[in-house]
Amino acid sequence: MKRHRWTENASDRVLNTAQKNWVVGPRNRFRLRSSGSASLPPRLISGAQCINYSFPLLKALLMEFRILQQSSSCYAGNVFCSVQPRFGIWKFLSWASSNTTFLQKRCSRNEPRRKTHYRSEVNRAAVLCSSSSSDSPLKLYDNVKIIYSVAAATGHNQESHPESHLRVPAIANALENMELTPKFQGSNVFELQNYKPASVDDIVSVHSKSYVTGLEKAMDRASQDGLILIEGSGPTYATASTFNESLVAAGAGISLVDSVVKASKTYKNPPIGFALIRPPGHHAVPKGPMGFCVFGNVAIAARYAQRVHGLKRVFIIDFDAHHGNGTSDAFYDDSDIFFLSTHQDGSYPGTGKIDEVGRGDGVGTTLNIPLPGGSGDYAMKMVFDEVIVPCAQRFKPDIILVSAGYDGHVLDPLASLQFTTGTYYMLASNIKQLAMDLCEGRCVFFLEGGYNLESLSYSVADSFRAFLGERSLASEFDNPAILYEEPSRKLKQVIQKIINMYNLMLWFGRIL
Repeated sequence: MKRHRWTENASDRVLNTAQKNWVVGPRNRFRLRSSGSASLPPRLISGAQCINYSFPLLKALLMEFRILQQSSSCYAGNVFCSVQPRFGIWKFLSWASSNTTFLQKRCSRNEPRRKTHYRSEVNRAAVLCSSSSSDSPLKLYDNVKIIYSVAAATGHNQESHPESHLRVPAIANALENMELTPKFQGSNVFELQNYKPASVDDIVSVHSKSYVTGLEKAMDRASQDGLILIEGSGPTYATASTFNESLVAAGAGISLVDSVVKASKTYKNPPIGFALIRPPGHHAVPKGPMGFCVFGNVAIAARYAQRVHGLKRVFIIDFDAHHGNGTSDAFYDDSDIFFLSTHQDGSYPGTGKIDEVGRGDGVGTTLNIPLPGGSGDYAMKMVFDEVIVPCAQRFKPDIILVSAGYDGHVLDPLASLQFTTGTYYMLASNIKQLAMDLCEGRCVFFLEGGYNLESLSYSVADSFRAFLGERSLASEFDNPAILYEEPSRKLKQVIQKIINMYNLMLWFGRIL
């Protein structure tokens, strides 16, 4: 393929066109940094308001652009994401982002890169993943499309509690009834059964040692009392088996990471993992339990992937209806783990505001998208296309982990969103495709919320269909008559606020 080059004549025309819009700023100081260090996508910096920019610096930017255009980076054209600005640059970026010849021209790779079309409809089918066990022979990975593990924690239960011991068995029964298990799918689906519980060292990679040892000691009291509350301000409970069953749940997740990573080293289409586990984990903070959650299963798996497999850059997508505050806290100052959460605005636990963007080195690798109540299929498709995909593309992860909460379903009692079974089919399809495009298919889902047993089961089953490449059966379960108009205007305002917030950080050089 012929390599694109930015010609002298073309850049001169840009200079001539733009020169009248700039005046020389004080000292004309500037500093260039390496491309690819920014966490957010180039497209999020377009359309912002600005002041005049110095023409000498503009010329330097264009010279840098010519150099990058001759390199092998697929993001070579995005020179403005590698600049630490001292003066107003937004007017130029607004103009340049609309000039597709200038900003979107990219250098070719050694191999042609096809353009990915992510799912624009919630009921379209997708071809995704594979499955296998960490102890299984590698030959299994060639055919398997889904690998899943089950940790139902049946001993961890409180009567009439929404996070009950019935949740995972309801999913398992639905998968069996809908013929999505190995019994019916053969080598397409593999259930990982021989996995080890997580070790205490795995847990303390995220949680404090005092919390872990304290919870273990509390099991004696739980044995005597039958059930104890382990969160002072909320309904997180423990029984005599909670500590061990929480270790099993975390172990099921990291074992799936082992399997998926091993497969990705041998096969082009590795399995996608799905940990059907409880207790859930994304609310558990480093110092203790919270919001039905005991240990942060996704956070523990992220640290494990870094420590054991050398997968430095981890992209976490949390589409639970409630903000994953525990996962966010664990990585709030970590630039190598990008945490992106979509959740209902104003819902428990009250965190996840747009301006919560990280701290220190982690500024810019936390992204919260609080959705207005009533958001549904349209909202999630817009968020995926306009925010999740470009963020992931810019971050360039080594693995994608997903906190898969199904409590955003319109039938769920603990939220006020309007997701449908088809919404989750779309998310499963597109996230798997994103993993195939960016990190050789390495992707593991972790069950979080979802408290209507019927909508939870159907939605997980439709996610499995997406992974298998089968058509969605959402229309057999979803009832469009109960849906109402989504607050699309409020959603667009939220997305614009997110863009503006990151524009401001770019201006001050906080995420470059």
